[in-house]
Amino acid sequence: MTVTQQAPSAPGIRPASAGSGRALVGRDAELLVLRGRLADPDARLVTLTGPGGVGKSALAAAFEAAPGQFRGVRTADLGPAASADEAAATVLRLAAELRRVPGDTDALLVLDGCDHHGEPLTTVLGELLTPAGRLTALATSREPMRVAGERLLPVRRLPVPPPGADDPDELAGNASAALFTRAARDAVPGFALTEENTAAVASLCALLEGLPLALELAAGRLRLFTPQVLLARLRHRGGALTALSGGPSGAPARHCSLAALAASAVAGLSRDQLALLGQLSVFEAGFGLPMLERVSPLPRADTDAVLDSLLDRSLVLALDQEQGEPRFAVPEPVRSHMAEELSADGLLDAALDRHAAAYRQLVTTVEPRLTGPRQSHWLHVLATEHRNVVAALRRLHQSGAAEDVASLVLALRTPWLVQGHLKEGVEWCDAVGQDEEPGPDGSAPRPALSEPLRARLVDLSATFTLALGDADLAVRRHRRALALCKRLGDRRQTALVSARMGLALLRFGDPAGAVAALGPAVTALESLGAAAAAADATVALAAALRTQGDTRKARDLLEKGLDAHRRVADARGLAAALREWASAAAEREDTQGAARALRECLELYGSLGERTELPGALEELTLLRWRTDPSAGPRATRTLAACAALRRALGSVPTPARRAAVDEALGTLRSRMHASGYAAAWAEGLRMAPATALEEELAAPDPDSRPAAPTPEAQPLTPRQVQVAMLVAEGLTNRQIAARLDISEWTVVNHVRQIMRRLGCATRLQVAWSVGRWT
Repeated sequence: MTVTQQAPSAPGIRPASAGSGRALVGRDAELLVLRGRLADPDARLVTLTGPGGVGKSALAAAFEAAPGQFRGVRTADLGPAASADEAAATVLRLAAELRRVPGDTDALLVLDGCDHHGEPLTTVLGELLTPAGRLTALATSREPMRVAGERLLPVRRLPVPPPGADDPDELAGNASAALFTRAARDAVPGFALTEENTAAVASLCALLEGLPLALELAAGRLRLFTPQVLLARLRHRGGALTALSGGPSGAPARHCSLAALAASAVAGLSRDQLALLGQLSVFEAGFGLPMLERVSPLPRADTDAVLDSLLDRSLVLALDQEQGEPRFAVPEPVRSHMAEELSADGLLDAALDRHAAAYRQLVTTVEPRLTGPRQSHWLHVLATEHRNVVAALRRLHQSGAAEDVASLVLALRTPWLVQGHLKEGVEWCDAVGQDEEPGPDGSAPRPALSEPLRARLVDLSATFTLALGDADLAVRRHRRALALCKRLGDRRQTALVSARMGLALLRFGDPAGAVAALGPAVTALESLGAAAAAADATVALAAALRTQGDTRKARDLLEKGLDAHRRVADARGLAAALREWASAAAEREDTQGAARALRECLELYGSLGERTELPGALEELTLLRWRTDPSAGPRATRTLAACAALRRALGSVPTPARRAAVDEALGTLRSRMHASGYAAAWAEGLRMAPATALEEELAAPDPDSRPAAPTPEAQPLTPRQVQVAMLVAEGLTNRQIAARLDISEWTVVNHVRQIMRRLGCATRLQVAWSVGRWT
């Protein structure tokens, strides 16, 4: 147990174990709040809470009191105390010393490592920390001390770099990377962020979840490994993270390795706490309350109470909320430690099986709801749970449950198309479709899947392949699936595959073949009551007929497809139909009509979190606008760069015609803009998040399209539409408006579309401008 005292005039707190007084990285806000809390005369105890290794001790050590704020200071590291009674005795002794220090202000007691000392310590602090006692305390603990007058200051992990960070200068401004770099220079003098190691350092910071102790221990390993090699070693589970060790000499044992840190964090947990924590440790990237209830090994009433206790001890962390629903995660290194403990006790398989079963049930339950008014909600749920769903797939595949894996992959068609998991989708389709099982009595192996499932997997792999941009391979795969379906006599699946093959043929450049496949497919799907699939096929048939020059019939079919998609509330299908409407309008030189359709399409894509089709639609609107407004060159360059970056991330390629159009536009932009301006706009676009590029493009007005401002009496809006329009003018998103008015996001999308149509507006900005004229 380390005890440090300061003379009455000393202004700061510098425990010997806190290091050399180097400035903290990324803790300016916490220090500012801490000073404010300790300056509050009503605060008797300020407790820095958070998981082990997050930097609570360093933050307490970095606090500097204002001159004269405290008449005396005593500090103690209670972590190594042999017992709770010993820790309490130390606090009493230091308090007695401070009573003898003269002065009119309170004295300050700094207590590091208050975990696990329980009631004896809190009882003593409750008796000492009274206004009459003229004593204030600053404590560090994984959980609240629960003493009267306590003020909590949670210490968070450091922010980690965004995915794909690869710029050394930008990465240097990230707190996790800055701390890692400083620690790396201690181990390897001269270490610096370079173009070669930046991506690896960013990934290391993300893998270690911004935990300062983990970052420092990992940086120390650079004496042996490059960042790239270290990242590869740590990515392998099975204890690699908890194996990090090598803290500074003289540091508490719990700070010398992640294994010791994790062991100290779970010491003293009850049987129920360990059981729930172990189960929660198998989740990837966190979990929500509904999934917790599905996998918990405890009764529901006990689960809630135990979860609260784990949250108090920072063994489970609350993450940012998704659509108002809380999410939680077990932090590293506790997660790795608990996985090792489960494995050693023979309990890991059961925990993984419960997790896989829960996500299989989630996906199969959600699949029928992926059209309809709640489509956006369920797509966002599955996007949030993607890593857990893939973990469930891996577990089921390892268990030999080929039929379950195939059914799950097929149910993920729409979510993975929306999220852009295209290559992953092809790999799963191919892997599961080729699985074999031993034949009876030692005969030759046979396919593990039934023919109907294999046919559907081949069809789905073709759909992912087409989304990646390989229309030739997609057509060949669809033909293979079609042959299987016809042999099975499955009329519905035959019609579905025919419709999808028709779209692939159209993309391949064979409109006649597309019409031949799509015409019968539309008739069959309509007769079978497959409304959403029939609407998709109808829109594709309209596109094929327009390509052949039959514009009148194409327009009639397109209107039919649009109406059908609106009836079934399939936002993604409606967005695709609007893109085709925009293409037809642009062909007729109806620039404003094309722009309105593309805006509505992009708003739908934004509400769904669409990634696969987003680059194409963004490019279409960007090129359309730039041709009519050449002054929009910098914005067009940024947007086209963002589309190129998203396509690289997806692994997809545009059609040859689209590539030629974009290349021609970029060539003209490069010649018209100053070289440095073009390069800067392109670089900015490459770093732009897809959502940001979408928002910027939607916010840009069309040239000469500002509407006349109707008066409130003359504007033809319903009372609900007036409400929505006012909220649009406040800058709220569709999702925020839905929450404010307690209606579905799909309903808001329809209201906004009607508002823009009735007011003659092409953008949300123009709606806001019109509303501003009402008041």
